[in-house]
Amino acid sequence: MTIRVMLVDDQVLLRTGFKMVLAAQPDMEVVAEAGDGLEAIEALRNTTVDIVLMDVRMPRLDGVEATRRICQEGAGGPGDPKVLILTTFDLDEYAFSGLKAGAAGFMLKDVPPDELLAAIRSVHSGDAVVAPSTTRRLLDRFVSLLPTAGTAPHPGIALLTDREREVLTLIAQGLSNGEIARRLFVSEATVKTHVGRILGKLGLRDRVQAVVLAYETGLVRAGGH
Repeated sequence: MTIRVMLVDDQVLLRTGFKMVLAAQPDMEVVAEAGDGLEAIEALRNTTVDIVLMDVRMPRLDGVEATRRICQEGAGGPGDPKVLILTTFDLDEYAFSGLKAGAAGFMLKDVPPDELLAAIRSVHSGDAVVAPSTTRRLLDRFVSLLPTAGTAPHPGIALLTDREREVLTLIAQGLSNGEIARRLFVSEATVKTHVGRILGKLGLRDRVQAVVLAYETGLVRAGGH
C-alpha cells in the first residue's frame, strides 16, 4: 500500500527536499503540497491523504490550528489523515500544542531521512512517534498550559478497569510497552491489548493523546506520579 503524504511548509526549498526523499521510497507518494494551514485544509477537501507533514510556524493559519481542524473537526474531504508535526526545537511549545490538537507526534526538521521515513510509516500503522520520555518532558515543561489537576473530568475514565487505569498511569509516566510489561509482570502483548482498550474507551487516537489526557484529568501530575 502506498502512503499518500502531504507536505505543509511555507519554505519551498524544505518542501522540495522532503519531496525528493519521499519520492525515492517505493511505498510513499507526495500527493499534495501547501504553503500554510489554509492551503492544507483546502487541499484536503479534494485529495485523499494518509499523512500530513505539518510545519508549525506559517502565515495566515499556523500548523497548530490547522492540525486541530484536521484532527478534531475534519477537513471536509476524503479519508482521515494523521498529522506529524515538524518543529525546529525539541522542547517546543508549538510541538506541545500540536500534540494537544491531535497530532500523532512530532519530529525535528533536521531529523535524518531514515528516521523521518520510519516515523511516517509508524504513524501510518497507527503508532505515535514521540518518545515517551520526550512527551513527559514536554508536559512537565508546559503543564501551566493545562487545566488545574482534577478540573477536567473525562467520562471515559470511569469506564477503565483498575488495571487499565494502572497502565494509563504508567504510559503517562513515560514507560514503553515493554517497560510496563516488566513492571506488571505480564506479556507485552497483554499491555498492547490494554492500551488498545484504553484508547477505545477514552475515544483517543494514540498514546500521545492518552498522556495528555492523563495530565489534564489529574491522573498524573507534572514532576510526579
